[in-house]
Amino acid sequence: MTTSVALCTFNGEKFLKEQLDSILNQTVTIDEIIVCDDGSTDATISILNSYKEKFPEIFNIYINEENLRSVKNFEKAMLLCKNEIIFLSDQDDIWEKNKVEKCLDFFKKEEEIDVFCSNAFIINEKGEKLEKNTIWDIFKLFKQNNIQYNYFQIFNLIGNIATGANMAFRKKIVNNILPLPEKNFHHDEWIALVSSSNNSFCFVDEKINNYRIHSDQQVGGVFFDNKKNREDKLLQRFNIYNPNDDFRLLKRRFKIIKDKKNKILSIDNYQKKTLFEKMLNSIENYEKFLKQNLKKKNLLKYFIFKLLYF
Repeated sequence: MTTSVALCTFNGEKFLKEQLDSILNQTVTIDEIIVCDDGSTDATISILNSYKEKFPEIFNIYINEENLRSVKNFEKAMLLCKNEIIFLSDQDDIWEKNKVEKCLDFFKKEEEIDVFCSNAFIINEKGEKLEKNTIWDIFKLFKQNNIQYNYFQIFNLIGNIATGANMAFRKKIVNNILPLPEKNFHHDEWIALVSSSNNSFCFVDEKINNYRIHSDQQVGGVFFDNKKNREDKLLQRFNIYNPNDDFRLLKRRFKIIKDKKNKILSIDNYQKKTLFEKMLNSIENYEKFLKQNLKKKNLLKYFIFKLLYF
C-alpha cells in the first residue's frame, strides 16, 4: 500500500521538527508528505524548505494565498494526496515509530474498514509522556464493562472523539467525505460521521501517536486526571442508554440534542445530504427515548424537564 501524509501547518516552528522527524523515521517509509501552510509568519516555512531540500522526492509544500483555517486547509491537503492510504497529521505531535506499520497491517486485514483511528499517549511541551485518562479510553472501558456501543450513535448523539491526529483512511473514500460542510463540523468529526454511518469506521485501543498538550494548540480537552471516578463519569457520559442518568447528565443530553439539531438545520440545503437526514432521524429517536424513559421513571422530573429543557 502506498501512503500519503496530509500535514497542515500554521506558525508551528516550536514543535514541527520533532513531528517531521517522527514521520520520516517510521519502520515503514512514508511515500509522500503533503504540507499545506496557512500563512505562517514564523520560521515554519524555512523549516519545511530545509526538509524538502533533504527529501525532495517525499515533500510537496503548498503555501495558501489566504488563510483557510484548519478545516478547509485539511480539505485542501486531502485533495492533494495521491496515495492509497492518507494519514492526517498535526504539526505538534510525535508519531510512535510503528504507527504507519500498524495502520497498514490493519487496513490489509480489515478490508471493509475505510477509516482507522487509534488511542494516543499524552505528552507535554517537552515531549514527556503523562499518565492521563483520555476520552479515547472510552471504548476500552466499554469492553471492560461489557457495554455495547455504536460508533455512529456516539459521534452523532454525544460528540466526536475521533481525533484527526490519530486518524488514517483509504483515499477511495475522499469523494464521499468532501466537500466538508462549510460550518459547524470539524474535518475529523465529519470523516468519523460519514464512515461510521456505513459501518466502515474502527477505533483501535493501541497507542501509536503522542498527542501534545501545550498552550498554543487549537483543540484540547481530551484528557482527565487519573482517578477512578473519572472513568465512571466517562462511562456515564458516553453510555447513551445508561438507565441511571442523573439530573445533571440528562440536562446535558437534552442540550446536546438541541445543539446538534440546530447545527444541522442551520446548514444551507441540508436536506440534500442523506447523512444529515440519518443524523436527524437518530437524534429524534434518541430524544423520544429519553423523554419516554424519563416519564416512565419519574413523572414529576419529566414535567420539570419539559418546562425547562424540552
